Amino acid sequence: MPATTPDFDALSRDIPTWARESGFSACGVAPLELGEAGKRLESWLARGFHGDMQYMRRHGTRRYRPGELEPGTLSVISVRMDYLRNEMSEALVPLGDPQRAFISRYALGRDYHKLMRRQLARLAGRIATVVGPFGYRAFCDSAPVMEKPLAALAGLGWIGKHTNLLCREAGSYFFLGELYTDLPLPPATPVSDHCGDCRACLDACPTGAIVAPYQLDARLCISYLTIESRGPIPKALRPLLGNRIFGCDDCQLVCPWNRFARRSDRPDFDPRHGLDTASLLELFAWNERDFEERTRGSALRRVGFEGWLRNLAVALGNAPPAPEVEAALLARQQHTSELVREHVAWALARQREA
Repeated sequence: MPATTPDFDALSRDIPTWARESGFSACGVAPLELGEAGKRLESWLARGFHGDMQYMRRHGTRRYRPGELEPGTLSVISVRMDYLRNEMSEALVPLGDPQRAFISRYALGRDYHKLMRRQLARLAGRIATVVGPFGYRAFCDSAPVMEKPLAALAGLGWIGKHTNLLCREAGSYFFLGELYTDLPLPPATPVSDHCGDCRACLDACPTGAIVAPYQLDARLCISYLTIESRGPIPKALRPLLGNRIFGCDDCQLVCPWNRFARRSDRPDFDPRHGLDTASLLELFAWNERDFEERTRGSALRRVGFEGWLRNLAVALGNAPPAPEVEAALLARQQHTSELVREHVAWALARQREA
C-alpha cells in the first residue's frame, strides 16, 4: 500500500471506468452481506431443485458468505461482459427449423471463462497502480460464488422472474465475473425490480421449469438436462426439448428487456465452425476427434462427446421422419455407450411412430 491511505470512496467511483477500459460493459461494488440470498439457496436445495448438481451443496455457507470462501475479503467487485454478436431474431431461425441444431447463444463462440479471468486480472492491475499491491481473487464460474445476487447488490441489475440477472440498459445477454478484494470499498446502490406483472418467461419455458416467479426447478430446465445432467434425459421431457442440443434461450428471447440487449464488439463471441447454422445430421456425424477439435476453447466441451450424442439423438427423434435421419440413428445403434444407445433407440422409435 502507498504511504497515504487511498480514498476508497473515489476508488469506488473510478473502478467502473477502469473496468470498461479493461473490456467490461459495466461494473459495481457489492457488500459481503447477501441478505436473503442464502436463505433462498437453502430453500432451493431443500426442495431438490438442484437435481444432480451436488456441488451446489458441497460448500455450505461459503457460497453465500464471501469472507468464508476467501478469508480477508472486504468487498466484491462485480463485472458484466455483453456477449450477443447478432440480432436476437437470428436465434429464432434454428428454433423454427427442426432439422437444424439450436445451441444457446452464449456457447457459439469462444469459452468466456478464461477471457473473463484475464480481463479481471487486468482490472486488478489497474487498481494496483493506485492503491499498491492488494489481496484479490478473480472468479468466473470457477468457485462457489453467488454471482447473480452479488451483481444485483452491486447495482448491475435485478434478478428476474426467470432467475437470470436483468439490466434495463442491456437485457440479460451477458456474462458475470467477480473480484473478491481486501479493499474496504463502499458498495453501490442496488436497483429495483422492473419485471412488474410480466410473465412472458414463465409462459415461454418449454418444460415449465420456471415453476413460479423467481423459482427455477433445474430438473426440468433444458440447460440443466442438456449440459449439467450426465444421465438419461427423462423420457417425458425429451419431446419438449425439440432441437435444443445445448442450453435454451427461450426465456431470454421473450423477455421485453432484451429489446435493449447490447451488441458485443468482441469477435471472441462470433459463432465458430458454423454452429449457428449447422444441421442435426451434420453434428451427429462428428466422431470423437471432430468433437474434441471443434469444441476446443468452447463451452460446448463441458457436455462431453457422450452427452453431445445423447442430446443430438433426442433432437433427431424430434425431427420430421426422414430416411436419412433413420440411417444416421441406425449407424449409432451399437455405440459403445449405453447412454447413447438408449437415446438412439428412443429416437428410432419416435421416427418410426411419426
